[in-house]
Amino acid sequence: MEKAHKFRIYPSKEQEQQIQRTFGSCRYVYNYFLAARQKAYQDNGETLGYYACCRALTQLKKEATWLSHVDSTALQASLKALDNAFQGFFDRVLKGVKPGYPRFKSKKRSRKSYTTKQNSTSIAFDGTRLKLPKLGWIRAKGFRAIQGRIVNATVSQAPSGKYFVSLCCVDVAIDRQAATGVAIGLDMGVKSLMVTSEGVAYPNHKYLAQSLKKLARLQRRLSRKPKDSRRREKARIAVARLHERIANQRNDTIHKLTTTIVAEFDTICLEQLQVRKMLSKRKWARSLADASWGEARRQLNYKAKWHAKRVVEVGLFFPSSQLCSACGYQNKETIDLAIRAWLCPSCQASHDRDVNAARNILAEGLRLVS
Repeated sequence: MEKAHKFRIYPSKEQEQQIQRTFGSCRYVYNYFLAARQKAYQDNGETLGYYACCRALTQLKKEATWLSHVDSTALQASLKALDNAFQGFFDRVLKGVKPGYPRFKSKKRSRKSYTTKQNSTSIAFDGTRLKLPKLGWIRAKGFRAIQGRIVNATVSQAPSGKYFVSLCCVDVAIDRQAATGVAIGLDMGVKSLMVTSEGVAYPNHKYLAQSLKKLARLQRRLSRKPKDSRRREKARIAVARLHERIANQRNDTIHKLTTTIVAEFDTICLEQLQVRKMLSKRKWARSLADASWGEARRQLNYKAKWHAKRVVEVGLFFPSSQLCSACGYQNKETIDLAIRAWLCPSCQASHDRDVNAARNILAEGLRLVS
């Protein structure tokens, strides 16, 4: 099993300078070879692959000697990231999906990162300190012991200025949750984050909505500061820290919720949702983004794989809110989101909109499984 452990690190001044130097070098290599691949295709119709770029990188390091002062595996990882970006672009073109061509990285990006590989014992963790190539031992803060074998480490800097390291580990032994033999249907919502087929509603805390006034105040302060001034940078960090706090609150709630659901149920039935398309609607975009449906579904999927559980997704056009869970009658009037409760004209059963949808999702999911 593969698992990642994320820690916050506290580098010294010299280590921070080396990290920033590596960020800049990786960005330079990425942009240099992106331009080289574009030029090669325009001139000769050739596509420079990963290994051709690696050979060219060796020659580039002789010309730009300052590239030798950073971790060589980080530069190779930036080339691999560029190759993956092109592969993703070509795959989307073949599938007929709107492609996203690889773009140049800007120096002004507030989120920076680089990845370094494990060579023998170049990456290690002793509980309070983390060892990284070209940096040595760095003070780190973590809450869990490392499991498995470390493969690589990703050093990142958040917009708030904090530094983090994510260690990718393989051969991790996970204590699987005991099987319960119980299935559940989940209906995602905005008023309640999730409603189960058993009638349990998990609240949506709306952390972004709670902090909107403070966020607006900080953004006004930021807009009034002169560009490239120290006060503007302080105001930017204040806004970034508030955004980070909101994201941490949201992730903590979703992690606890998904862990509970995976522990209690063996089969989890969900409804396919076009979240990106729904976010394009201005009326609902902020509330849907605050609910973070995509992150909740992502966590349910990988945690279910860890514990040998099953996640079943019913069809996108399945009318879960229109069907009566008691008799199967389809009431097309309930397509209106304003109708939160309705009475079945066929069997006179009374339904709560979300609970009824969750029950229909469960029945359809079990049908697909069988």
